[in-house]
Amino acid sequence: MPVKAYEKRGARLIFSRSNVSRVPSMPEKTAMSYIQTGIKGVDDLLKQKGIPKGYVVFILGGPGSGKTTFALQFLHQGAVSFNEPGVYVTLDEGITQLKANALNFKLDFAALEKQRKISIIDACPIRRLPGEVKVGSLTIGKRDFSLISLIDMIKKNVKEIGAKRIVVDPLAIFTLQYPGEVERRTAVFDLMEGIADLGCTSLFVSELSEASIDRRYQFEEFIAQGVITMRKIVKPEGLIRVFTIEKMRGVDHDTQPHPYKIIDQGIEVYPNEISL
Repeated sequence: MPVKAYEKRGARLIFSRSNVSRVPSMPEKTAMSYIQTGIKGVDDLLKQKGIPKGYVVFILGGPGSGKTTFALQFLHQGAVSFNEPGVYVTLDEGITQLKANALNFKLDFAALEKQRKISIIDACPIRRLPGEVKVGSLTIGKRDFSLISLIDMIKKNVKEIGAKRIVVDPLAIFTLQYPGEVERRTAVFDLMEGIADLGCTSLFVSELSEASIDRRYQFEEFIAQGVITMRKIVKPEGLIRVFTIEKMRGVDHDTQPHPYKIIDQGIEVYPNEISL
């Protein structure tokens, strides 16, 4: 049951949490349709179909890997090339700085905002909430309140502009308030379920704990419908950036590691080359 289902017990709100072993609802196979990322080289790896509509795809990468740039391009391409408005939720960077960074790659988010094709949510204040929040006569824990607030903000902005794409960046900032892995997994489940009925295709940007090929899988990879990793690997010949679609449930896709670069226009993946 999504996190929005709750009841009053005493002076607190008690939330019905999702079973952590259950995967959030996903589009029916028989009704599967797709959206293209519009990012050079990426849709080639998805057999020119793209990402299934309604999926949540995790973009995992270390610092400086370009994962935020990838997310910005995903929304920009949706708005400009496919008439699919998008909502960007920033949990770390301020809106002014985010727009400036996007403009470095010739992605004019300010203009798209005026056209109501992009909406940016500054969710940074959620991190600064007190331990408990009063709502009328009720007391809600910070974690539950921040999750409800985040879902409500996303839903409001999606409906206002008719968004088809969502980005949440960085998810790690949101999950840091949950000390245990089970709690973090449950919170991510609830966030996924909370926005599932919007029918949007979403990117959740998060950190990649290890960059090596034989790395341990992170909990996000087990619950996501899709996983893309963006890694930096140091070799004798220098630094190599490696782009891999690790998972895209129910979709025939290229799983090989491919080189990518961060150029003036953003991320560019080279689907005809293999990184070994």
